[in-house]
Parts: sequence; structure tokens; C-alpha cells
Amino acid sequence: MNIPITQTKAWQKLQDDLGIISFFEKEAHYQYLAIRKKSLTGNYLYLPYGPVADSKEGFKDAIKSLKFLAKKENIDFIRVEPQNPEFTKLLPSKTVKSIDLNPKETWVLDLTPEKSEIIKNFSQGTRTRFNNYAKKGLRVLKTTQSSEIEHLVSLQQKLARQKNINTFSKNYLETELKQPFATLYLVEYAPSQAEIPIPANDPSPAPGQILAASLFFDHEDTRYYMQSAADGKFKKLPATVALLTEAIFDAKAKGITRFDFWGIAPEDAPKDHPWFGFTNFKKSFGGHEVHYAGTYDIVIHPARYKAYQLSRRLNRFIRH
Repeated sequence: MNIPITQTKAWQKLQDDLGIISFFEKEAHYQYLAIRKKSLTGNYLYLPYGPVADSKEGFKDAIKSLKFLAKKENIDFIRVEPQNPEFTKLLPSKTVKSIDLNPKETWVLDLTPEKSEIIKNFSQGTRTRFNNYAKKGLRVLKTTQSSEIEHLVSLQQKLARQKNINTFSKNYLETELKQPFATLYLVEYAPSQAEIPIPANDPSPAPGQILAASLFFDHEDTRYYMQSAADGKFKKLPATVALLTEAIFDAKAKGITRFDFWGIAPEDAPKDHPWFGFTNFKKSFGGHEVHYAGTYDIVIHPARYKAYQLSRRLNRFIRH
């Protein structure tokens, strides 16, 4: 079984530290972490990229276990995200396709080739930025100190104001960084090390300014590219390329064999898709696409689920 980090005991420890109730079960042919969520009308279970199973029978057994748990905990519905699209055919009849929460498509880079081969498969633009970022005065720092999360929080809040989007709270990100699987990467501007000067008409960062930050999570053979933000004022400095390439090659040095970029736009997405730009950016490092099944709701209490759907529609109407 390919078990994502979101379906492990390590992820349950994160939920515990956040004060969130969750249920973990591991059997020979399946495994799941079900997180208890509150809605306006009741409670539901959410399994991010789960349950995982090594066979159709294992998946069926996982669903039986989850339905038993739901009835025991008075749950309205179970929100699942099977990794194997074929397993959707095994979902119960009272299942509703939901809006995808975690990305249905992701981009994965194989780290088993030699470093030179990985660099060779970068796009020309990304390869040039990788070769030049240190000459432009950028250096990459790594930390597991939770106090350093302020850099990521600050950059994300700035991005949220610009794009009118929601971000994770400081407490959430700080709690993530406290987990053994997490590392924070920062890109700092060090002008004294620059060999290529910034053009006179371009904005210049202050010495020591953090231009990009990202959390990476390691689980077994995979490094995940998670919460991230960069200062858009300095787009001509390749801060994000510096951050990602260092994270990729550090992972390879640790013996990790897969780098998961965590989410891209669908293959046929139009150019105005909100993920179109960063999807092309992720693909510029080489790699291949991986497809998951998407998000589905297994209805336990139909009347309460209908009330949940109505409350969600009303909430979206009020927001817009």
C-alpha cells in the first residue's frame, strides 16, 4: 500500500496537538485516519486521501469499519478520498460526489536518478534560475524551530490580502512545524554574496530579508511540498526555484525517492484556472502526473446530510 502521510499515526499526532478528535485503524489489508469535523448541522468524518487499501476486499472492509464507527459516533456522513480511482466503484449506493478538497491530480518527481540527470530534466528557464540563484545573492536556510514560522505566516498573510484568499492560522502552521516530519525552508537575500547585481530599476530587498518560505513534510520514501508563500514584489529573483531545488536535493541526499508537489490543475484546465500558473511552474522541474479518485461523501443519515447541503449552499450564497 502507498500510504500518504495524511493517513498515518504521525498525522494523528498532529490532530491531537491541535485538539482535534480523530480515529486511527490499521489492519492487514487497509489503514485509515478519520478526522472528526463539525458542520452547522452535525458531525462528519473526513479521511484526507483515505482510506488506503491493498485490494478491493481490503477497501470494502475499510468502508465497513468506517460505517460502524460512524454509527457509534453519531456521524452524519463520511467524507473519503480513495487514492485508487477504481475503488470508487466499490462505494456504497448512498454516496454523493463532493467538491474535491485535496487535489485530485498531483505532480511527482522521481529522485532515484543521478542529480545531474534530474537537473537535465528541468526546463531551460528553471535550470538557468537554479544555476544563478546563489550568484544573485540568495541563500537557502533550513530550520525546525517553531518560532521561525513567523516568516511563512507573514508572507502568507501578505498573499492573502493581495488575492483575497484564506490561509492557515499561525497556531496551525506552528503546530505543524513542531512535528518530527516537518522542516521549514527559507530563502534569504544576502547582497554581499551577489555576483549578479539587481538592475537599477528593479525593486531591491533589504539585506537579510526573507523572500520565500515553505514547509516540507517527510514520510517514508516521500517528501511533500506543503504550505508555501513568496514575496511577489521580487519576482525577478528566483527565490522559489532556490527553495524547491534545495528541498529536492536535500531529500535525495536523505535517501528519499519521491518528491510530491501536492496538487496541480487538471490536464485540460483553461488558462484562467487559479492553479494554471503554479502548475506550469511545478512541471518545469520534470516529473509525472498522478491521479486520485477525488472526494466523495458516504451518507449515513440522509435527512441530516440534506440539511448539511442546504446550509452549505446558503453559506456560499451569503458569502458571494
